[in-house]
Amino acid sequence: MIGYLEGTLLKKEADRILLLAGQVGYEVLLPAFVMESVNAKPLGERLSFFIYFQQTERQPKPVLIGFHLEAEKEFFQYFISVEDVGPLKAVKALTLPIRDIARAIEAKDIGRLKQLKGIGDRTAQKIVATLSGRVTKFALIREEDAAAQIPGPDFSQQVLDVMVSQLGHRIGDARKMVAEALKRNPSIASAEELFDEVYRGEKSA
Repeated sequence: MIGYLEGTLLKKEADRILLLAGQVGYEVLLPAFVMESVNAKPLGERLSFFIYFQQTERQPKPVLIGFHLEAEKEFFQYFISVEDVGPLKAVKALTLPIRDIARAIEAKDIGRLKQLKGIGDRTAQKIVATLSGRVTKFALIREEDAAAQIPGPDFSQQVLDVMVSQLGHRIGDARKMVAEALKRNPSIASAEELFDEVYRGEKSA
C-alpha cells in the first residue's frame, strides 16, 4: 500500500495530477483545497503528498488521494467514517480547508457544512453527529511547519509534537499556544484536555 509519494509534477487536471516518482507516473486525486495550492506550482516542480490508498472489491482500480499534511489525511479518514460519505464523495466535498471544516463540526454549524460540495442537510447532520468532539485538534491546522520542545507536563510535549509535525504550526506559535492553555487551566491532566484548551483559546482569539 502507498502511504507517501514524492516526485515531479508532470500534469495537472481539474481534480488530479500526474506525479513522477521513481520513474513511475502516479495519478493522484486531490481535494479542492489541496488542488488550489498545487495549481500555483509549475510543471516540473518537486512535490510530496501523504496518500490515502483506496481499493475494494467493488472498486478494484486503486485510487490515490493526496494531502499536504499527515493530519489532513487523518481527518479524511475520520470524515469517510460518516455514513454515506465514501472516499470519492469526500474528495469532492472537501472544498474548504480542513481547519474550517473541523471548526464547523465542533461548532455544530450545519449551514457551514452544507457549503461543502455534495453535502446536504441530512448528511451535514450525520457529520456533526458522528464527528463532534472527535476533531478538535484538526481545527488547529495551519499552513506552516517546524519542530521542537516545551517544558511542562509530559503530555504537553506530545501535544506540541502533534501541532508542529502533523498540524503544521511554527514551533514558536505552538509553544505560545500550549503555554497559554496551561496558564488558563493549570488543572489540565491529559493531551486531549490540552488540545481542547488550545482550541478554545484559538477560537476566542
